[in-house]
Amino acid sequence: MGATKKYIIKKYVDRELFEVEDIVVKEYALTIFLNDEQFITLLCTQKSLESLVIGFLYSEKIIKSLDCIDNINIDENKCHAYVKLNNLSNINEKLYGKRVITTGCGKGSIFYDALHSLKCNKLSNKVDINYENLLKTMKVFNKRSELFEQTGGVHSVSIIHKDKILYFEEDIGRHNALDKIIGRCLINNVNIEDKIIMTSGRITSEIVLKCAGLGIGCIVSRSAATDLAINTSEELNIEVIGFARENKLNIYNKRV
Repeated sequence: MGATKKYIIKKYVDRELFEVEDIVVKEYALTIFLNDEQFITLLCTQKSLESLVIGFLYSEKIIKSLDCIDNINIDENKCHAYVKLNNLSNINEKLYGKRVITTGCGKGSIFYDALHSLKCNKLSNKVDINYENLLKTMKVFNKRSELFEQTGGVHSVSIIHKDKILYFEEDIGRHNALDKIIGRCLINNVNIEDKIIMTSGRITSEIVLKCAGLGIGCIVSRSAATDLAINTSEELNIEVIGFARENKLNIYNKRV
């Protein structure tokens, strides 16, 4: 089916109006069913859907590991993801059964308040952060954003180890893109706690909280950070780096 669609649009340039063919990112509504019960609908990009589902369930503390999933089946024609869990007892009943649609932007999901209740501990795990390597990696990261180059309508996220991009994902929602990365790490048994998250989007408090819950100690973006993200990162000892472009970057909070 693909992640993009072509449209004939009208373009205005230098006082002239003319028709051109444009490529637009497709918005895909994926409904997740847990043990045959409808759980949540995510508005996302139709790519890496299994990784998205697994990463979402893990980052939102619905599952503790990949072993919690007996099987998963994605029906792309119906826009459904069927997940069979071997234990549903850990799911908060007041969250279960919500019918919320989210793009993963802004507060992003019904689980935002639940993230606050996780009472994340201050991180002390070791992360190798080299600013010169980060700037070099950001240049490679920017060139990987093929869907953004085509449409301008997606966020990009990578997980980094030293100067190497391990996985790269794009989605209309930055939370979705991060969850796809986390899902791929779980599927491939990659430890995430000594890695760095690189993103194209702004760094907000819920992104910091999400990374804290996963044990990720550094977030770097080519965009800005919000004040609440900085305050939260200080409390949780997460390094937040913004405006990583060319030969410079802003360190909003440095790990101690």
